[in-house]
Amino acid sequence: MEPPLGAAGPPLADPRLAEVAIVRLRVGLGDLLCTVPALRSLRRARPDVRVTLVTWAEMEPLVRRMSRYVDALLPFPGYPGIPERPVDGPGLAAFLGTAPRFDLAVQAYGDSGAAREVTERLGRRACGFGPEGGVPGEIGTGEVGPGDGSGWWLPYPRSAHEIWRHLLLVRHLGVPLPPDPARPEFPELPADRRGLARLARWHGLRPGRYAVVHPGATSASRRWPAERFAAVADGLVARGLRVLIGGVAAESALAAEVRAAMRGPATDLTGRADLGTYAALLRRAALLVCADTGVAHLAAATGTPSVTVFLSGDPRRWAYGGRHLVARSGVGCSPCPHLTCPIDFRCATRLPVSAVLERVDALPRLL
Repeated sequence: MEPPLGAAGPPLADPRLAEVAIVRLRVGLGDLLCTVPALRSLRRARPDVRVTLVTWAEMEPLVRRMSRYVDALLPFPGYPGIPERPVDGPGLAAFLGTAPRFDLAVQAYGDSGAAREVTERLGRRACGFGPEGGVPGEIGTGEVGPGDGSGWWLPYPRSAHEIWRHLLLVRHLGVPLPPDPARPEFPELPADRRGLARLARWHGLRPGRYAVVHPGATSASRRWPAERFAAVADGLVARGLRVLIGGVAAESALAAEVRAAMRGPATDLTGRADLGTYAALLRRAALLVCADTGVAHLAAATGTPSVTVFLSGDPRRWAYGGRHLVARSGVGCSPCPHLTCPIDFRCATRLPVSAVLERVDALPRLL
């Protein structure tokens, strides 16, 4: 009788492996973009393995962009203890009753017992992130574990950047990392260029002559006041750049607030570009100034110089460095886990406009 996957060596290196599920139950653009380098490394090491990404159905357009590294999407209906979306009870019953059993399922969600339960129900063998610090008898170090392969649960590396958390995971499971493994990417498709061409004709856009200001973020604790974004936008106008205000349709009111508070001109493109067109717009921008949100990761993937305003978020986990700079006040309570500040929002109010513009002036510009 053959030993199970992971019983005699790293499970992702086992030549018998044919089907693997990556359980990534996130809904954020940045979350999935940060997973791409690990998926790329897995594909490079194991082009023979079929990879299914288990995540929410709404992420399908982004997963489609990852088709070089992901073969299929298995839509996730929610599960008790997974906070991103309410649980679809009938959908969950159908999911658990009909989902395939993969050779291996990898928990790539984070330090979550609920995600581990989902993973164990999907795979004939399961491994991935385990509790930070480890649990004796359950969490191994990558050495050969018991016969069920339980030595392949990696204590969640909270101190690492989000990209490296996933690279460390696949390396732990047997994937050698290539040179420059953490490089983000977002492929540009012909439809993206066509969408950008339409925007450029309608609004007279010239590559390298405009800056994008993106003030929105999912949680209130990551949104810098609109009037401060407006003052930064005016500073960009004073520096000879045309200002475009970007965001999704749900952020239209915020964009209008920024535009109304400006002294100079700006073009509001909120909700007028799909993800691919917006990425193409960024790729040709002189720079981006944004809140700590998914568009900051899109700028890293497109190579657009950027300044990200960090408030409650943790730059150690989400920032990039290089031509992607951070502006933050550095108050003692930041970073924090709150979606809405329970005190006086000092991380926002103590960050002056001048500090953000200083970071803008420190950026290498795209010509």
